[in-house]
Amino acid sequence: GLLGDKAELLSLDQTAAPGKIFLHQAHDGEDEAERAAAGVLRHIADGRVPVALADIDRSLTRRIRAQLASKGVAIRDENGWKLSTTRAAAQLMGLLRAAVWNAGSDAVLNWLKNAPAFDAPAVQALEKTLRRAGVREWQRWSQRESALTDATVQQANALRTPLQAARTLPQWLLALREVLVSSGQWAPLEADAAGAWMLQELYLTEAGQHDFAQSLAESALATRRLGLNEFTSWVNAVLEAASFKPAYPAQEQVVILPLSQLLARPFAALVLPGCDEQRLSPSPEPPGNWNAAQRVALGLPSRDELALAQRAAWQHALQTPHCDVLWRAGDDSGEPLLPSLLVQELRLQSAQQTGNAQPGTDARAARSITPQPVLPPQPQGQRLPVSKLSASAYEDLRRCPYRFFALRQLGLQQADEIDAELDKRDFGLWLHAVLRELHEALVLVPTNDAQERQRMADAAAQTATRAMGLQDGEFLPFAAAWPRVRDGYLEWLNGHEAEGNRFVAAESERALPLGSITLAGRLDRIDHDATGHYVLDYKTEAQGVTSERLKQPLEDTQLAFYAALLPDDCLRAAYVNVGEKSGSKTFEQRDIVAVRDAVIEGIQHDMGEISAGAPLPALGEGTVCDYCAARGLCRKDWWAT
Repeated sequence: GLLGDKAELLSLDQTAAPGKIFLHQAHDGEDEAERAAAGVLRHIADGRVPVALADIDRSLTRRIRAQLASKGVAIRDENGWKLSTTRAAAQLMGLLRAAVWNAGSDAVLNWLKNAPAFDAPAVQALEKTLRRAGVREWQRWSQRESALTDATVQQANALRTPLQAARTLPQWLLALREVLVSSGQWAPLEADAAGAWMLQELYLTEAGQHDFAQSLAESALATRRLGLNEFTSWVNAVLEAASFKPAYPAQEQVVILPLSQLLARPFAALVLPGCDEQRLSPSPEPPGNWNAAQRVALGLPSRDELALAQRAAWQHALQTPHCDVLWRAGDDSGEPLLPSLLVQELRLQSAQQTGNAQPGTDARAARSITPQPVLPPQPQGQRLPVSKLSASAYEDLRRCPYRFFALRQLGLQQADEIDAELDKRDFGLWLHAVLRELHEALVLVPTNDAQERQRMADAAAQTATRAMGLQDGEFLPFAAAWPRVRDGYLEWLNGHEAEGNRFVAAESERALPLGSITLAGRLDRIDHDATGHYVLDYKTEAQGVTSERLKQPLEDTQLAFYAALLPDDCLRAAYVNVGEKSGSKTFEQRDIVAVRDAVIEGIQHDMGEISAGAPLPALGEGTVCDYCAARGLCRKDWWAT
């Protein structure tokens, strides 16, 4: 009304001759994104600019946008994106997640690595230590004696602690600003376009805080005290509600916009990705939880009105001089997808020769690449002398020499996840700690009473659980199995002791000099029988797997290696399989002294060969490669066959 006669009313459903329509079926989401980006580049190369890129599926559009940006295309994004998805927002939320009193070690490390005030080498050293220790809770780590003198830990806690007290919303904004400044994050956020917009939306600037405090002067939020979780929820809601639009280029080549905003826009070409049955419905679901009657009362559009508007926008889009319509035949999860009903109508019209849609050609340029397979590596390790050898290291050498070279001589190791879910390995470590605690308690207070032994076993389990900091809820499936494991083990222990075996030590560190190297290891348990020492190693695997270990004694390294750490000529060695369903059972390695001597001779021979420059080839045989950390390094999947 303000423009008067200058205003012009344009109808979205006005009919006009459609342009040239090309249909493209892609295999999956990645293929669809690549084909769409290639189509945009072809239009630009042919001079059909500006090109409209319809934003039907935001995730797909971001894939395409990233590929176009890597080619230097000038893009005008009229949609923008939620402020919560920017890197600036991720850094801010990382700080708030790290500030909670029970924050995980991963959350705190993530914040430290994004805060310039912290010394980067010191943070890397701290992360390495935390991953090696596997301490998941930051609070439990920061209470350790070694952490009390760690400058990085103390600096982090000095910034985290003030954010854990409840305060009013204006006070929260002031406290958050102070921590951002102290952590060195404020200046980079202020220099970043998205970061500066975020600081403004959250009223974190000085002017914004003043205006916000005045606007809340008579509001309940001015006096209501919020905890950190409530404040974090408020920040997240603000970031979700706000949008960030980057600065427009002076001369855009591509314009990203919704399908419904193509009206009266003179685009030379249109690329329409995401036209499958899921992403382009001819009858969109009305937003909100209102029923049909409520929508009428509130003046909201009905489903039928939304369907008409969708079809009108679709028909108008097809009037672009050159239009590429793309959809995927299968989703990223592998589920098959059909094209949208609107696309199916186009194909039907073309089949009946009443439409002008035709199959499109892939604009991607095909490249011919000559395969260049590699040969299995055969390094030499004489310049990396081995001074200390463990049972697991020697087992690596026997299974695959290259694995020994990479993981043991070069010292390459995978970075362990701190916050990984508990698995059977964690249960095995816990069980080792429980059995050690139990047997050391039985040494101090000997008893044969079944109920007393059961009580002592439960007490040992509680002690080990607290010492390892296991979460009750996460450890519950393993804790539920403990009564059956306990009863089966105590039954086995009674029979084991009835044979004259007596506990001597658990988790015993032993070493044996052997020429220029030292054999070293930790023995799960050492007993004593009538003839001498009895080496026992706990296993929580299936009993069939344990039994298989003993079928070829010279192929089993572990027991023989441990036996070598006890230079007695009268000794026994066995695996004790501690199971839940089948109870506990002994699997003894017969003739262990002879097997031990053979293993020692093999170690001396193998170490001598390495010192003489013998190659350490990657074997790539059997199941060893399935979970090998060095597989990407040896490049087995690219070997010449």
